[in-house]
Amino acid sequence: MADNPAPALKTPTDLKTNAAKTVADALNGILADSYALYLKTKNFHWHVSGPHFRDYHLMLDDQAAQILATTDAIAERVRKTGNVTLRSIGDIARRQTIKDNDADFVPAADMLVELREDNLKLVELLREAKDIVDEAKDNATSGILDDWTDEAEERAWFLFEASRKQ
Repeated sequence: MADNPAPALKTPTDLKTNAAKTVADALNGILADSYALYLKTKNFHWHVSGPHFRDYHLMLDDQAAQILATTDAIAERVRKTGNVTLRSIGDIARRQTIKDNDADFVPAADMLVELREDNLKLVELLREAKDIVDEAKDNATSGILDDWTDEAEERAWFLFEASRKQ
């Protein structure tokens, strides 16, 4: 088997090679940040405490599930453009821009603020990717980026409203 290396992945696409590579790079960055945000959201879901525990616990679980649900679609868009996507936790760590939070304790209010800012960072990355995919004439990716942007904006809004002081 070692004498016969696997053939290169040659998924057919009508996108120009450079454009497809640029789209894939943008999407792989979003995928890495989506996994980082998913895990941070689950971390905070597991460790939230305080008088609003139940509400925050449920909200963060819903948000984590929504984030995780986008990951397969992101990776498949990369593959449909004829490129390869993330392969490991190390690959995610090398590409992520959303910072981990490994603190032993984070007050619930700080969790909400941090996740709101992270979701807004993801919105920023999604908007940048939208420009890249529109330039490449990748209409399919362009359309679903709108949906992912709307979802991240909604998460940021919910986190903002939940963290407001009356």
